[in-house]
Amino acid sequence: MKKIVMVTALVLCMVFAAVGCGGNPAAQEPSQAASESASAPASASASESAESSAPADTAISGKVSMSGSTSMETIANALREAFMAKYPDVTVDVQLGGSSVGVQDAQSGKSDIGNVSRELKEDETGLTENKIAIDGIAVVVNPANKVTQITSEDLAKVYTGEIKNWKDLGGDDQPIVVIGREASSGTRGAFEELLKVEDKCQYAQELNETGAVKTAVSATPAAIGYVSLEALDDTVVALNVDGAPATEEAIKAGEYPLSRPFLMVTAEGELRPEVQAFIDFVLGAEGQKVVADNKLITIS
Repeated sequence: MKKIVMVTALVLCMVFAAVGCGGNPAAQEPSQAASESASAPASASASESAESSAPADTAISGKVSMSGSTSMETIANALREAFMAKYPDVTVDVQLGGSSVGVQDAQSGKSDIGNVSRELKEDETGLTENKIAIDGIAVVVNPANKVTQITSEDLAKVYTGEIKNWKDLGGDDQPIVVIGREASSGTRGAFEELLKVEDKCQYAQELNETGAVKTAVSATPAAIGYVSLEALDDTVVALNVDGAPATEEAIKAGEYPLSRPFLMVTAEGELRPEVQAFIDFVLGAEGQKVVADNKLITIS
């Protein structure tokens, strides 16, 4: 009897030992599975977070077309280059033709953006106006001219033909050669509007580009003309107007009387993503730095 009891006890011990040894992996497997299950969403979440934080600059692609003001050629191309450096999959094209052309092209859809270097007229409707900068209009003469300043009143008289000789302005006795821009020019429109001489000017020459005005004035000792402030160089001399120099500081202080907006106009309604991205870029910090770097007055 004792022998049977001992054998039974030994068998039970062996059974318990087997159960104890086999139970550890079984107990560990649910724990490990739970751990792996818990870590999976965390990994997915981290991956999604990394993807969402990645820059989306290169996701924009397409083409943006601009046309219009020749006065805005320099700033338009500078903004074009800066934008394309940030968004390499977008092509930006810049064409000229004058502010009125820019308005018409934006209205008709021929261009995504019209560059306009003046205020919009009452009949130029169906457009969204984006002011990107402020520019001064410099009144320029030949470097050999003795005259260094002029009043707004006398300037208006020069362009309407009431004052015809430089001697009446303190200069040499020689007829004034009045040079200006073509009728569709935003610079001309702003200049004549500011002086209140619309449709009254008597031009000896009407030229199609800012550069052509500078070339003509620099080659003609008795000439007077007007150009965008950012286009000034040593080939011409800018006159003080009403006692103020043609500088950014004088314009900001409200002392220099001849200034106008630079506009990028678009057709009313929702824009394509690449066009909206360009407008946002121009009006943002990066675009306004380009504006400042090109000697224009920022809007912010």
